[in-house]
Amino acid sequence: MRFHKRLTVLSILWITTLCFGPSTISAARFDIRNNCPFTVWAAAVPGGGRQLNGGESWPLDVNAGTTGGRVWARTGCNFDASGHGSCQTGDCGGLLECQAYGQPPNTLAEFGLNQFNNLDFIDISLVDGFNVAMDFSPTSPCERGIQCTADINGQCPNELKAPGGCNNPCTVFKTDEYCCNSGSCGPTDFSRFFKERCPDAYSYPKDDATSTFTCPGGTNYKVVFCP
Repeated sequence: MRFHKRLTVLSILWITTLCFGPSTISAARFDIRNNCPFTVWAAAVPGGGRQLNGGESWPLDVNAGTTGGRVWARTGCNFDASGHGSCQTGDCGGLLECQAYGQPPNTLAEFGLNQFNNLDFIDISLVDGFNVAMDFSPTSPCERGIQCTADINGQCPNELKAPGGCNNPCTVFKTDEYCCNSGSCGPTDFSRFFKERCPDAYSYPKDDATSTFTCPGGTNYKVVFCP
């Protein structure tokens, strides 16, 4: 299972949850919808995965107290009757029903539910690159949503281009400058490429201040591919 190499707000909240426990709210509903003119294979941890043709949706209930949650789209997939196969982007160990995070490049909706002060913490992350435009928004009762809808694949720098998507520089170069392995790093020209096009999304691992948003615990959400 892959984790971003960053000490994020969500990481700190995971520790807080261990100490104080989640609220009594039972679950949040995630409505995962494919508005793309092509099939995607939605993936969620926790949750698994499902093929979504254009216009189809997948209602997913996620337990309160969940941390490290992710939703993403996989593209260019082929699975057999047993649910084994592969995807061009976002592949999770060759399984239709994901049990681990996906392989870059993939646009990520990340969340921790009912954490510090009973808040949900949500973000869109491009730290694993970009494959499909995304809207990650509350449906009730919070109002602040997040979008990343720029043509990043079409404008991707040559060094970061990948089949079906656009890699984050950490995936390509694997250096501390881009991956923040030492915990101290800043924006780069490559991270600014992502940030200029999707200002509310994580563009590099230490991009917390402008990229993490909160909603009250008990909020329901929608994740829309190609909004």
